[in-house]
Formats: sequence, C-alpha cells, structure tokens
Amino acid sequence: MQILIHSADAEQWQTAIAKALPTATVISSHVTLEARHNADYLVAWQPPGWLFEEQKGLKGIINLGAGVDALLNNPALPAGVPIVKLRDAGMADPMIDYVRYAVLHFQRDFDRYARQQARIQWQEQPLAPKAEWGIGVLGLGAIGARVAQTLAADGFPVHGWSRRPKALDGIRCYHGEEGLATLLGQVKSLVTLLPNTPATRDIINAETLAALPPGASLINPGRGSLIDEAALLEALGPVDAETRSGKDDGNGDTGRLRGAVLDAFAYEPLPADSPLWRHPRVLITPHMAAPTPRDAALEQVIDTLKAWQAGEQVPSVDPAAGY
Repeated sequence: MQILIHSADAEQWQTAIAKALPTATVISSHVTLEARHNADYLVAWQPPGWLFEEQKGLKGIINLGAGVDALLNNPALPAGVPIVKLRDAGMADPMIDYVRYAVLHFQRDFDRYARQQARIQWQEQPLAPKAEWGIGVLGLGAIGARVAQTLAADGFPVHGWSRRPKALDGIRCYHGEEGLATLLGQVKSLVTLLPNTPATRDIINAETLAALPPGASLINPGRGSLIDEAALLEALGPVDAETRSGKDDGNGDTGRLRGAVLDAFAYEPLPADSPLWRHPRVLITPHMAAPTPRDAALEQVIDTLKAWQAGEQVPSVDPAAGY
C-alpha cells in the first residue's frame, strides 16, 4: 500500500502515518514524480490539480479537514474515487469554546461594554436571562450537533436546522425552507455551521436576515460562502461619524442586526478594503475557530486506511450533496 501525503505539514503526517502503518510506503508530494506516481491513497488538504492528473490508480482520498468544497471544486478531481473527510476529529471542543464565547459576547453585553469603554461611559446593562436567549444552529453534522447540545446544556433554548429531518435530545429541530423560516423568528443568536454547497451558498441573505428579530446577532465559524456580505452590512447599519461617536440608540446599535462574530469569509484572507474590518459591531477572527488536532485526526486517518486495505466500506462524501 502506497500512501501519498499533501499538506503544508506533510513531513509530520508522513512520519506519524509511517509509524502507525509500518508495512506501508508513505511519501509526501515533495518527492520526484517517479516516486509518487503510483499512489493507492491520497491524504491531503487542498491538493493541486496537477497532483490528480499524474495519479492514475487512486483508490481513495482522505481530506484533512471537515470542509470538502475546495476538493470537490477541483476540476481535476477523479470521478468515482471515494472521499472521506474528518468528522469532528477533536475539532468540536475548540468550536464549542468559540461559539460559547461569541454567544456570551452578546448575551452578556460585552459588545456594548466595549463601545461604552471607548466613550468613557459607566453604565450597567440589564442582564438577559439565558432561558430567554434563543439560539439557532444551522447545520447539525458531527460538530454542529455537539455545539447545539452543549449550548442547550448551558441553559439556552436551542433550535437546530438541517436540510433533512434530524432528532437531537434537548434540541428543537427543523428542516426545509419552512423550518428555517420558523427557526429564524425565534432566535437572538444565529450560528452557521453548514457546509459549503450550492444549496447553502448565501443562505444568510437579505431575506433570512430580515426574518431575524430586531437586535439579533450572527455568529459564523463555518464557511464564508454562507453569507451574502453586502446583505450583512446592510443589516448591520451604517458606519459613520455618528455611529462611532455613540449617537445611536444608546447602546451603539444602529441597524436591524445587533452585531456579528465572523471567522470565515468568501475570500481569505479578508481583503484589506472590506468594510467588515472597520465596522464597529463586527468582530473578526482569521479562520481559527476549530483547528485540526493532529493526534485526533491521525486516529481517523489510520482507521480509514486500515479499513480500505481490508476491503471494508467506509462512509464517504456525497459529491452531489457537497458533504
């Protein structure tokens, strides 16, 4: 069995996989064409097209991440080769931390206190009870389900949405267009953890943002393609001298949407001329919500390779669905 690795830290993956599978030949994409041209399996993150073009006998591809949109959009991706993506692999815990912080950022008024500090203003905000702070989680895959259930255990009423019907303990689950419309009207914080597919692109648009209650907040640690950024800016309201000086509703809220915490964007790095950088009610992080821990991911990679080698079926990505 020959395993080809392609990633920014390919040598570390190569060492770890070779140690776990001592009978396999494990190489990185940095070796010569002669050494890498007959790989059985590819373990990769965002491999280039030329790598696929030179591989004629791939039996399986392991995607070193939960998002497979870049891989599926590669025109050189060979048809019919099963693709396995990482499912959770230790990413859920940091994602939970990120979403928890973002929810509390608004529920405990840290956004407003930051603006008050800039104005040298001492004013306590009334505490919003958790039981009255509905949270919507769009996307109930392995990570989304854990995020939703953790927030519910924290005492928040959580509403979850997926394309197909799902049932999760402690979560009010919805699906389909009608279900999405019902969910949007009940939440004060909306969390987007959907994959990037044709069906989810710009799912956060002018219509969905208008369906949120006034003063709701948006949290996107998922995919940048989910959000129509122009519609988001419109919902957030203007950025001008009055907004920055505090001439607003007293809390710095000038638009229908209270604020947004954003970790993923349509173009990354986020271009320097994006107005999102300068909006006073947007908190930006550089796609760091849930890095992949190598040890947890390695276990999934090894299990998949062993199963393939034994001729077993492994749950794989549906290219038509996009996940």
